Amino acid sequence: MKKNFFKGKKITVMGLGLLGRGVGDIAFLAKEGADLVVTDLKTKKELAQSLKQLKRFKNIKYTFGKHDLKDFENRDFILKAAGVPIDSVYINHAKENGVPVYMSTALFAQLSGVKVVGVTGTRGKTTVAYMLHQILKESYKGKKNKIFLGGNILGVATLPFLAKANKGDIAVLELDSWQLQGFGDLKISPQLAIFTTFMPDHLNYYKNNLRKYFEDKANIFKYQKSGDTFIAGSQLKKTKYQLPKRTRFVSESYLPRDLKLSVPGSHNRYNAAIALRSARALGVKNDLIFKSLQSFVGVPGRLEKIKTYKDVAIYNDTTATTPHALVSALQSFGNKKNIILIMGGSDKAIDLKILKIPLKKYCKKIILLPGTGTDRLLKERIISLGLSVAKVSDFKTAIKHALSDSKKGDILLLSPGFASFGMFKNEYDRGDQFNRLVSQFTK
Repeated sequence: MKKNFFKGKKITVMGLGLLGRGVGDIAFLAKEGADLVVTDLKTKKELAQSLKQLKRFKNIKYTFGKHDLKDFENRDFILKAAGVPIDSVYINHAKENGVPVYMSTALFAQLSGVKVVGVTGTRGKTTVAYMLHQILKESYKGKKNKIFLGGNILGVATLPFLAKANKGDIAVLELDSWQLQGFGDLKISPQLAIFTTFMPDHLNYYKNNLRKYFEDKANIFKYQKSGDTFIAGSQLKKTKYQLPKRTRFVSESYLPRDLKLSVPGSHNRYNAAIALRSARALGVKNDLIFKSLQSFVGVPGRLEKIKTYKDVAIYNDTTATTPHALVSALQSFGNKKNIILIMGGSDKAIDLKILKIPLKKYCKKIILLPGTGTDRLLKERIISLGLSVAKVSDFKTAIKHALSDSKKGDILLLSPGFASFGMFKNEYDRGDQFNRLVSQFTK
């Protein structure tokens, strides 16, 4: 990073948020001496938890509950949070006034000088990123090189890594489609790019334009240079969208059959195969990779086993926010019809037909949370007649209901298949509440 790159710069940060990434980026910029305006549609009261962590900084001005066009004029650049609408009048206003627009993870990738390993995909990107990070941490143990894990990681801000990053370090970055907009704006791609899967998602954001969703994802490989590597999961062979001829495809069969994993499901063997191929591309030896993969216990909120209570296994899969993710979860536990499923939530405009057969095949009982997605699920008659179904009004009742109906050998699974908006702050809040209530009711 150029010394004092941010010092004295007039920067508007669009989006403080509650997940911690915005707070970390803003705190870093404030420490670097930037002149900051932070603007967020949430109110001061809603953002109190985040603001508490920034109260010591005097070089930050705030705009709450709205955006103001003046905050997007006469600035050195705008730092845009993930999820800002594609057609944002404020971002367009900044560009019309000659103000550059950046995103934090892409800006880190451009300025840091480290080797960037980028992982994207509709499903699997978080698990593959965590697997790779664990492998590389083990591989570089005792060496001076640092291994960072950032991007779309809960509570982890990526810009502050600039204060620690040096040439020879490696940054494993989980990249969602929104963060990859920032890579597209800067016309850069990771040196090692990994694309796990591509399925319909975020169609409410992309206004049912699946091609636009893919185009944002494609920034992971679009600007790679000669000598860079692009690895894709074999599921992407089915996509109608064009991938580079140099793509190295990886299927589950790439993983040795006798390699036992701690995480359940064929989809996790697929993820592990991609992590294995990627680690090999980075020069890591097989023995170390296999050892790391075998000891990998998973990511919180992704088929995370919370506990076993009265011979009932309880799993938190709150990050399953799409029908495809829910199906993968159901298929992870074998063919027994012994799953008590808590599902439902806010609609993402994704086709729900994929759920019809798996719900009937694997579920002993379904407990539905309220939301626009749940309403659509019922309206389209996705849940087959004859299935035991309970629609509840709150999360507490859902968990009580699930526990009371479970018997020895059952699996109690939270795997919503929909977004968390309405009942929860976000999907992580949903998962935290699930863990807390399960603990409370199973003492």
